[in-house]
Amino acid sequence: MIESSKAKLDVLDRKILNVLQTEGRLSNAELAKRLNLSPPATHARVKRLEHEGIIHQYAALVDRHRLGIDTLCFVEFSLQLHSIEQIQSILATVNSWPEVLECHNVTGEYDYLLKVAVRNTQALESFISQRMIPLDGVARIHTSMVLKEVKSTTAIILEE
Repeated sequence: MIESSKAKLDVLDRKILNVLQTEGRLSNAELAKRLNLSPPATHARVKRLEHEGIIHQYAALVDRHRLGIDTLCFVEFSLQLHSIEQIQSILATVNSWPEVLECHNVTGEYDYLLKVAVRNTQALESFISQRMIPLDGVARIHTSMVLKEVKSTTAIILEE
């Protein structure tokens, strides 16, 4: 279980986070210029945000379509039993699959929701039949294919 404690962020911290979420490769000098802050002060703030785990990773966002990965879907599944050992085993397996972009424990009719990206419907069928169905402890599976991504972002915009 993830414990959450609200971070104490001032206006400059929120501005830094807003800019870096959409322009992660921005130089410290350019970021400092935008904030009207000295480069050393800006660098110290960014390092503090990293140290506190507020910024926990930098990544390049890749256009999956340009790589031929055209099928995005959501796979929901329920467990037969809810023993800690079975859950840990299933989640370790699911988290090792490169097709799985996200895995969430959810409320409702199913226990888990996966965001899955594969090349095409044949690859999706293979993912379901060769990975999901044989997974020991899975009771039910439901798959929804995405027809069109209306909005997709990683940025959490903070009020300044």
